[in-house]
Amino acid sequence: MSNGLVTMAYIAASILFILSLSGLSKQDTSRRGNYFGMTGMAIAIVATVFGGSVTAYTMLTIALLIGGFIGTKAAAKVEMTQMPELVALMHSLVGMAAVLVGYANFMDHSTSLEGAEKTIHELEIYIGIFIGAVTFSGSVIAFGKLCGRISGKPMLLPARHWLNLAMFVVTFILGGSFLDGAETGGGSIPLLIMTVIALAFGVHMVMAIGGADMPVVVSMLNSYSGWAAAATGFMLSNDLLIVTGALVGSSGAILSYIMCRAMNRHFLSVIAGGFGSAGGEAAEVVGDVQPIEVEETAQLLRDAKEIVIIPGYGMAVAQAQHTVNEITKYLTSHGKKVRFAIHPVAGRMPGHMNVLLAEAKVPYDIVFEMDEINEDFPHVDVSIVIGANDIVNPSALDDPNSPIAGMPVLECWKGATTIVLKRSMASGYAGVGNPLFVHENTRMLFGDANDKLQGLLKALQG
Repeated sequence: MSNGLVTMAYIAASILFILSLSGLSKQDTSRRGNYFGMTGMAIAIVATVFGGSVTAYTMLTIALLIGGFIGTKAAAKVEMTQMPELVALMHSLVGMAAVLVGYANFMDHSTSLEGAEKTIHELEIYIGIFIGAVTFSGSVIAFGKLCGRISGKPMLLPARHWLNLAMFVVTFILGGSFLDGAETGGGSIPLLIMTVIALAFGVHMVMAIGGADMPVVVSMLNSYSGWAAAATGFMLSNDLLIVTGALVGSSGAILSYIMCRAMNRHFLSVIAGGFGSAGGEAAEVVGDVQPIEVEETAQLLRDAKEIVIIPGYGMAVAQAQHTVNEITKYLTSHGKKVRFAIHPVAGRMPGHMNVLLAEAKVPYDIVFEMDEINEDFPHVDVSIVIGANDIVNPSALDDPNSPIAGMPVLECWKGATTIVLKRSMASGYAGVGNPLFVHENTRMLFGDANDKLQGLLKALQG
């Protein structure tokens, strides 16, 4: 394949990637966006393989078969509830790829660069390895937190921000030593030390972030993985990889910023790891819960006109989205106004609840974001909270010592009645007790969400 055809293929792939991001920005066009992205990636792979820069076709074929097999198995086995940790794990692989490519370029002496070009190439290697190492270790910790193997509570070391600053300063100093040493054929020691520091920084950064902020962390690591891919593109002189990485990096950064604004968090504070998080102990929740049974819940819904459903991670765990859709269709057919309220960080990754509802074919026009529906709760007859905790926690607004203090939440307690479906009174991912559960107009429906909702559907139909 000639260089002209390769360039045209890369341009076409870049356009498809841009169309993919555009499609993924809306629920009703997300499927089309995925198809654009898949087509663009297929074009990019074919153009790269047959572009003349690849010679080890046997090794490449083996790698593609292994990677394709692993990806197919993961796609077939991973449940929707495990998608956030899978995304974090994929980000870690992108980071590790950047580190390995960086070291391969550093040890490759076949290039004949001199002067400023050589210095720029060495700087690309240094920055690429740094970003890749931070992405790798941070994503591994995020994976552990999301799958429950590491506690969701923030680990806040004394003088942690000074520690972060010190690591950055040492990284810059080592960068100068690396460039000086690389000129004389050395530089490996500063590069190795910087890699260890970058790995430590990634661990420290994500360990200091609480569970309630983890969706922002997933988005942020997505941005980091994009910049790591772009750095890899510079090291390999691959224009498409640079463009693709920049698209992913910038879009991930924008999404992280939007989510931080929605959560009343400062973008830099999340990156710094818990900077400015609430101090002291959260107030203890005192009061008695008021349980409710399925038949009573069905009667409340029969009498209600305005109903809002608030899905959370518990709905994903119970795989209850399809039953929720059946209940929604039944209530709507009997003249009830049913809407869904989605918090920006509901679930464990951005858009988690939207994906679940779209999978169950819930109509897009009854799914509303927090800012669109929060003012309507005083007029709502029944709010149904399915496995959500932190996103409906009043302490975020009235307890300055709470770890989620200042985070906007869905104010369902302002409605006539709130029904909360939970297995137990256990705290949410942020490890914070919820006063909503003992509120005077809250009723607790305990048990598996899907079992209770199936019983509720039968009760309504009966």
